[in-house]
Amino acid sequence: MTALASPAAVPAVRKPRAGIVVLAAFAALPAALALWTAVRAPRAHVLLDYWHVLAKITDDRGHLLLGQVFTYHLDQPFVIPSLLFYADAAWFGGDNRVLTVLTVALIAGIGACLYSMLPASLSPQRKAALAAGMSWLLFSSHLAEIWLQGTNGISWIPAVFFTVLAAAQAHRGRLWTATAAALLASLSFGAGLPAFFIVAAIFLLRHENRAKTIAMMVAGAVVLAGWLLTKPSGTQSLATTALDPDGRLSAAAAALGSLWSGDQAVLAVLAGALTAALLTACGIAAKSDTRAAGWIGIAGYAVALAVLVALGRTSNLAPGGNIGLISRYAIVSALAVSALLVLATLVRPQWPFTAVVIGICAVSLTTHAIGGAKADLTRRGYAPLALAPISLRTEAADVLDQLHIQRQVIPAAKALGTYPFNQSFTLGCHGPELGTTINPNTATDLPTAHGAVTSTGGALITGWTDLHPDCVLVTDSANVVTGGGITGLPSPAPGIADGNAWQATSRPGTGPVTVYAVLGGRFYRLHESAAGAH
Repeated sequence: MTALASPAAVPAVRKPRAGIVVLAAFAALPAALALWTAVRAPRAHVLLDYWHVLAKITDDRGHLLLGQVFTYHLDQPFVIPSLLFYADAAWFGGDNRVLTVLTVALIAGIGACLYSMLPASLSPQRKAALAAGMSWLLFSSHLAEIWLQGTNGISWIPAVFFTVLAAAQAHRGRLWTATAAALLASLSFGAGLPAFFIVAAIFLLRHENRAKTIAMMVAGAVVLAGWLLTKPSGTQSLATTALDPDGRLSAAAAALGSLWSGDQAVLAVLAGALTAALLTACGIAAKSDTRAAGWIGIAGYAVALAVLVALGRTSNLAPGGNIGLISRYAIVSALAVSALLVLATLVRPQWPFTAVVIGICAVSLTTHAIGGAKADLTRRGYAPLALAPISLRTEAADVLDQLHIQRQVIPAAKALGTYPFNQSFTLGCHGPELGTTINPNTATDLPTAHGAVTSTGGALITGWTDLHPDCVLVTDSANVVTGGGITGLPSPAPGIADGNAWQATSRPGTGPVTVYAVLGGRFYRLHESAAGAH
């Protein structure tokens, strides 16, 4: 007769499974938040890099110039991002949200690669806890920049993804797939240049055939030498040729510790130094354990990325005075802390599971909360750039110059039907669009106590209003809509409340203009004010 399981035995089986389900749900939460942000991101590409690259790799008919794809952008290889930018423009109407969602998918791919490297000897519960921690680190609120504008995500993340993929394949001793991934990383951006060296280091730690290690080292040297010999001379944006060892060390440390600071460089530098010290200690303790090979490689890659950021982008013009605090560079810190969590688990297997979970939850929630300040700064910084699609559509050359967007891209963008040169473009007024005639008799003059035009010099028109309108319209002397604007901007000056500012632009050569704030279908005529603020 078969013995029945005792009631006390049932919870013992179910509790671990329930814990894994809870941890899986906890891991999914930050990914869902990032995806939600990416889906709700603006349709328009507002960053100059997207338009610069699109202008470079296309002719005026929108045809891809394959030779240009293999030229450098910001002194770095840019093959994969260039092709993705073109695909977005040609196949998806230049929709920024396509690239933001793709960025989220690539980050998820990085997480999957890291999870695949977790040792089989770890219990399912510890794996689930580590997966949750890595998810919160990788989908951190610090990285809001790449969920909001796909240009930054696709410029930076493919190189990181392919390098991590190469490390994951090397962790299994797979030569050819690791080589292929490292090559794709090298073609993606400067962040992929260390890929072959990372693979070589992992092979060395795994005690693989010496020929494999040497081959990867040689391949890495060839890639690095080829880049150094062929890259353009001169400096790029936020770069400096000054020696500045202190500044570069500070930038590298800040990049490693950026998850622990919103805009305070000192905190990030201290956290980065501590992270580097702990990684070194754990790496030395685990170097003879082949299960740690890939994780030591990931730790080394994070340090290499921090050094590359410091060498190539050091500037005190960055938020907080330290380039390492820029939102997209938080992936450096995310990789470093992810590697630290796993290495610490391997070095200290005796730590109780409850303590591991509590520690991971504390790290996850604390870094995510700190990142809220950085996310807000990113949104405020992007807000004025939303004038880019209107400026492109109206071909307002002076405003495009201020936004550093090349006018030469307009013919190709028109030929490809890239937003804003397609039917999806709108001024956001729920009715009037460019070319619509406005009846001025239906408009109400808005008292200057509730709004005014503060500047009409040049193509950029600025002002404020406390109406919080749906949009701003600009008409010419014939009452035809020749331009529009964006509302709800951060305060540009004392006396103007946050969210009350607006900016607009108009098609050049239209003569004197009239500006209307549109709210709920009603038109309010704004007048110029010398004071410029209420």
